[in-house]
Amino acid sequence: MTVSILIFLPVVAALAVLLFKNEAAKHAALTFSVLELAVAGLFLTKFVPNALVQFAIDVPWIPKMGVYFSAGIDGISMIMVLLTTLLVPLIILTTYKHRYKNAGVFYALILFMQAGLLVVFTALDGFLFYIGWEAALIPIYFICALWGGENRIRITLKFFIYTFSGSLFMLVAIIYLYLQNPSRTFALADFYNLGLDAHHQVWVFWGFFLAFAIKMPLFPFHTWQPDTYTESPSAGTMMLAGIMLKMGIYGVIRWLIPNAPLGFLDWRTLAIVLSVIGIVYASIIAFTQNDGKRLAAYSSIAHVGLIAGGIFVWGAQGVQGAMIQMLSHGINIVGLFFIWDIISRRLNTRNISDLGGIAKVAPKFAIAFLIIVLGTVALPLTDGFVGEFLLLKSIYVANIWLVAAAGLTMIFGAVYMLRMYKKVMQGETNALTIGFTDISGSESLVLGIICALIIIIGIYPQPILHISEAAVNNLVHSVTVKLYQVK
Repeated sequence: MTVSILIFLPVVAALAVLLFKNEAAKHAALTFSVLELAVAGLFLTKFVPNALVQFAIDVPWIPKMGVYFSAGIDGISMIMVLLTTLLVPLIILTTYKHRYKNAGVFYALILFMQAGLLVVFTALDGFLFYIGWEAALIPIYFICALWGGENRIRITLKFFIYTFSGSLFMLVAIIYLYLQNPSRTFALADFYNLGLDAHHQVWVFWGFFLAFAIKMPLFPFHTWQPDTYTESPSAGTMMLAGIMLKMGIYGVIRWLIPNAPLGFLDWRTLAIVLSVIGIVYASIIAFTQNDGKRLAAYSSIAHVGLIAGGIFVWGAQGVQGAMIQMLSHGINIVGLFFIWDIISRRLNTRNISDLGGIAKVAPKFAIAFLIIVLGTVALPLTDGFVGEFLLLKSIYVANIWLVAAAGLTMIFGAVYMLRMYKKVMQGETNALTIGFTDISGSESLVLGIICALIIIIGIYPQPILHISEAAVNNLVHSVTVKLYQVK
């Protein structure tokens, strides 16, 4: 059993879903995505939580160029596989109250995107990694451009130019590493073993950094994100925020720092400072937002800034915190965007100032909303607390002043998120919200699953931390040894 099953099943599913229309396409896509989740669960049951790559496939693809279809799963990849395969069926379920024109194409694009994401998270070949990177971008471009809001074409074009331009810098870095490799392959293991000097590693660092900073996004490369999240259809926003931005974070852990440790050493301080600036900047901007979906977008930038800061400090605690926080953030942000999708669909507005009193007419919705908000602001015993605690602790070890600034994500986040909840859910109902109906059917199922995960991961995070622990320790140690040799 190899990882190729996980990668190609969504491709086959997407081609099959193209044959269906309307409701049938929706049901088929959900069925295939649940099957993919079951396959991922089977991989998890057979996974041994050590530092080795498992379920690997390594076959010639373009042998004359040294390109291999080489992929596998270690503890770091396993977390990302679980995130992707868990969220896709939930995202498809969130669309059950919507009707999309050309539904077969819409759901096929989601499944194609899932395949690209899984390639990124499992690739052990630089060329394959790049193909997966672009393969995940193309479907979301069409999802946003065809089913987005009024300004979708202009906003989506900006998003595509930003992300595609960044990926070209990454491609240059990958090709350069390939040319320096005596065996003339794109193998990640060979890249790790290259003995490039600090000067050349700086250029490799910036090639990867620009691509990953745009994708996350990291300040000041974030300007495409709020508009894209706001104009995209809800399912597209969830795919972007819940999974796709994790490509950049994963890329930093797997491809940037291990391939250019000396370049990273030279520019680490700048990367951490940009991460912390992003936390403070996005949090302040979030205070001013009246559009609930846009507020959630800036909240996402702040949380990703904290994850990036913890990674760039480079220690086992920080990377472990990033791993569990990527999973938690994906769950929380999908839940938050679904909350606003429900409000928008019922009331035809996302303006916070127009709302109020919804808790009085929709108590189940109010409880789910509150749990998601508490997870987002990292209340102890919720999923958001575990990762943020480890990330802040790792930054504290590096610099006490930086952790003071980074900690603002929890303080500011609590203020603007709880204030949003109060304005939307508390107080008296008005002429708009008096007719708000409580959640039912697929809405209850999705929010129930999300709320359960928020609580379960918050109370008992150890199984997730255990999955990635050995792989994280091994990778951090190998890079630290290289940095120590230089010092």
